[in-house]
Amino acid sequence: MKRIILAFAAIASLSVAMGQQKQLTTSQMLSGSSRRGGGSADTKTIIKDIPRVTGWADDTHYMLSRSKEGGGFETVAVDVKTGAEQPYIPPVERKASVSIKSSDVFYKSEDGKEKQLTNNKDEEKNPTLSPDGQKVAFTRNNDLYTLDVTSGKETRLTSDGTDLIYNGWSSWVYFEEILGRATRYRAFWWSPDSRHLAYMHFNDTRVPLFPIYGSDGQHGYLENTRYPLVGDQNPEVKIGIADIETTKTTWADFNEKDDQYFGTPFWSPDGKSLWQQWMDRPQHHLIVYAIDPATGSKRPVYDEQQKTWVDWLDNIHFLENNKGYIVQSDKSGWMHIYQYDMNGNPVNQVTNGNWTVKDILKIDEKKGMSWFTARKENTARF
Repeated sequence: MKRIILAFAAIASLSVAMGQQKQLTTSQMLSGSSRRGGGSADTKTIIKDIPRVTGWADDTHYMLSRSKEGGGFETVAVDVKTGAEQPYIPPVERKASVSIKSSDVFYKSEDGKEKQLTNNKDEEKNPTLSPDGQKVAFTRNNDLYTLDVTSGKETRLTSDGTDLIYNGWSSWVYFEEILGRATRYRAFWWSPDSRHLAYMHFNDTRVPLFPIYGSDGQHGYLENTRYPLVGDQNPEVKIGIADIETTKTTWADFNEKDDQYFGTPFWSPDGKSLWQQWMDRPQHHLIVYAIDPATGSKRPVYDEQQKTWVDWLDNIHFLENNKGYIVQSDKSGWMHIYQYDMNGNPVNQVTNGNWTVKDILKIDEKKGMSWFTARKENTARF
């Protein structure tokens, strides 16, 4: 693939000319503005925020957010060929959504109409619409459920949830250290065709209790959490793939007794395989396995080893028609972009050099081009 680097210059501007330099007060330095007039609240910005790219408006314009004179922010659409700018007006999108209110699941249709889907004393968590918008998946009491939006029919996919066994709900160490706080403990993933639901099954029975002090309230409180310290037993984890039609779970071919970690999985675009990240406990070896939802059998499609710590893949960019995929890795000592075929064979190192790729913004397969941001002039590796 050809390479294009989008570079943006950061400019800090002062409100006074060189010949009119004045000593800034502590208040001005902290607020980033100077007052005009005798004590007036009207302010003038003396330090501007760095403009930043926030995404694509369409195939030929990217969105640039920047501060405005007098305060506030504006977003403009910038033509990638000419650099011409125009005000960005976000499209009005009406999408169906689900949410939790008073511990129950509510559904809002595209026309804005809302209806309640569950009504019981137990709390539902992390309601997530299927890609086709027909079903909602959620957890309740550490078990995994789906619910038909139209009929309201509820289906229970697991039945062994307890205070120490969780289905589709993260063990604390996975929430904190692996899947991330942004998941809000959610550990299940719809397939693109809405026919399967992949989830993690956690068993915290052998994980030691760790006391955590909370400062809320007048005197605080003490909470015991299952948290493994260095050398302690990790939660036992299984990877399940539930068939939505039959409700049967197929377990991936891993041994939950092994001392290992599982990262965020990615479904292939056709929904025919779940690409699951696996790592040894020393975190020197990362393997991505493609799992067959029907049998649970697995095959390696990506393998990376480093003498030091290996990071999880943040994303896998699948190419059209099963032509391969693209990932970012720092295995050379610098974060760069790599292309592989669907069997994990290297095809092309898209970028290289003593600089760091930050984010892949867009991939145009027809033109064989990729757009990305990079710290091209920065010698720091991360």
